[in-house]
Amino acid sequence: MVRKGETKTVLVIEDEADVRNFASRVLELEGYRILQAEGGDGGLRLMRENRVALVLLDLRLPGDDGWSVLAQMQSEPGLSAIPVIVFTGSAAESQRDQALAVGATDYLVKPMSAASLRETVARILN
Repeated sequence: MVRKGETKTVLVIEDEADVRNFASRVLELEGYRILQAEGGDGGLRLMRENRVALVLLDLRLPGDDGWSVLAQMQSEPGLSAIPVIVFTGSAAESQRDQALAVGATDYLVKPMSAASLRETVARILN
C-alpha cells in the first residue's frame, strides 16, 4: 500500500476496457493515481505530459502497439527510466524474453490475479 504523501502515478495502456478497468481499480485501492490509455499513441502522450512512475503495457494495441511503445520509450531520455510491466495474453517464453530484452521490467500473463498485480507493482515501485 502506498503511504500518504507519496502517491505514485501508474499508467495502464490496454485496449480492452474490462482488463484496463480491472487493473486500474486494483491499483487505485492500493493508493496509486491511475491514468488510462486505450492505445500506444495516447499512452506515450500521457507519459510525456505527466510524471508517471510505472507503465502497465499490453503488447497488442491499436495504432502503436506495445512493442512500438517500448522502442519509443527507450529512445526518449525522459521516458527510458520509467519501469514497464508488460501484461499480455501470451505465455510464450520467447515473447517474455524478447519483452525483457527490449526494456520491460517485468512480464505478467493475462488473466492475472489482483494479488499478482499488486505484488508486482509494489515490488517495482518500493
